[in-house]
Amino acid sequence: MSRGIILYQSKYGSTAKYAQWLVEETGFDCIETKRAKVSELMKYDVILLGGGVYASGIAGFGFLKKHYAALAGKNIAVFAVGASPYDEKAIQQSRELHFKDALADVPLFYCRGAWDEAKMTFWDRKLCTMLQKAVAKQNPNEYEPWQKALMSAVGQSCDWTDRRYLEPLLKHLRK
Repeated sequence: MSRGIILYQSKYGSTAKYAQWLVEETGFDCIETKRAKVSELMKYDVILLGGGVYASGIAGFGFLKKHYAALAGKNIAVFAVGASPYDEKAIQQSRELHFKDALADVPLFYCRGAWDEAKMTFWDRKLCTMLQKAVAKQNPNEYEPWQKALMSAVGQSCDWTDRRYLEPLLKHLRK
């Protein structure tokens, strides 16, 4: 495998857990996105960016967008971590929203994370509560996968992290 680095931004720990598992699998270096310097990334062939999904955005993705031109020629991939189960439609929507122009060919992988309202910030809990109230007004038989997950997790602590979610990304790296 080439020389690589994992950049990650983790708010509640799931993305950090996946980043550590990737370190164990690949031997890559690892650093939080907020500490990364583009000049230091130049020595790597592979750059993996991991971030939690919040309000359909991927944490840390702005770093990649800002510095993508400087990183041209690197093997770059993104892994998003969210509480929802894998849903191809949602992944495609994320691609269309964020992976435009030069980023259109950057591979995107998804890993399921965790949900623990007790660990959430006040504002995250508030946002989730408002979202749950809005979803509750809909017909449960017509829920999207993320809506089902949201409604079933209310008041619970759930950890869906699993190394198996990294298999497609690891397969991509072995090409």
